[in-house]
Amino acid sequence: MVLIGGIISLYYSKINGIAIVGCGLIGRKRADAIADHRLLIGCYDISNDSSQLFSKKYNIISYNSINDLLSDSNVNLVIIATTHNSLASLSLECLKANKHVFVEKPAAINYRELDELLKFKKNTNCKIHVGFNHRHHRALLKAQEIVHSGKIGDLMFIRGRYGHGGRIGYEKEWRSNEILSGGGELIDQGSHLIDLAGLFLGKFHLVRGFADTFYWDMNVDDNAFLTLRTKNGQTAFLHASSSEWKNIFSFEIYGRTGKIDINGLGGSYGIEKITHYEMLPEMGPPNTYSWEYPFPDNSWKVELEYFFNCIEKNIDSSSSLENAYEVLKIISKIYEGVTS
Repeated sequence: MVLIGGIISLYYSKINGIAIVGCGLIGRKRADAIADHRLLIGCYDISNDSSQLFSKKYNIISYNSINDLLSDSNVNLVIIATTHNSLASLSLECLKANKHVFVEKPAAINYRELDELLKFKKNTNCKIHVGFNHRHHRALLKAQEIVHSGKIGDLMFIRGRYGHGGRIGYEKEWRSNEILSGGGELIDQGSHLIDLAGLFLGKFHLVRGFADTFYWDMNVDDNAFLTLRTKNGQTAFLHASSSEWKNIFSFEIYGRTGKIDINGLGGSYGIEKITHYEMLPEMGPPNTYSWEYPFPDNSWKVELEYFFNCIEKNIDSSSSLENAYEVLKIISKIYEGVTS
């Protein structure tokens, strides 16, 4: 398990200028998360109207094409926040143009799309990070600290649930279009659960589960159920749902000498809270330690700062293409009905 996080620096000698591709909600979240807004200099979206509105909001350049953006020598880092079907191809174009890349999860619509990107990555000095922001929530960072300290002993299993109830017209949004998204709830919120489970337990060698459509009238899944096991038998039992009528995030980590219980992500998911249950030698009721974070979600900012520092220190991000490849490989096995 890798402990992430670190000192936040507001000065970057190796970042000249940042451009954002994809001017929707996530693009705006990433723009707002850049601590030094002077670094943000441009944007591009296939919708010219969206790009123009974005450029006016942040007082930056709106490029006429992706080629115009990539040919701008003032830009050396690109944040890609588009629909899933263009994430991998755009990432490859940016790396070939000698730009650092921050690409939103899941980085592609399936693991095969990452093959060429992984090969090219070996021949470039540019850094690439896949945006799994949940790793950088306060409670998840605290959980990594507790696990890393050995306070709950060797890890045994994880139980995770993540879901929302959708909204009127949800079945008509791009996430419900398999061509654009690569799938439904499994690749959307489910990818976060798989990523977090792998962060704590490592690589999974046995994959069981299924994804199905129970409620929404769409051709992608609205619920996914997974059981994942490592070579050592450590197990993750995960459920992602878009028919969860009360938004939920619940992530429980069980060790031989204690348990970590994380609930909420802020906003409609409830106050972010982590509880550490410390098992006593005589067993019985455990010692209990709790932390609550009733603050605005800062994971978007912390994750960007983490990647910026990776560039400054010339180290690879822990949220790597290789990690995204493993997440997508699990997702593809479920969608293709191939278990191992």
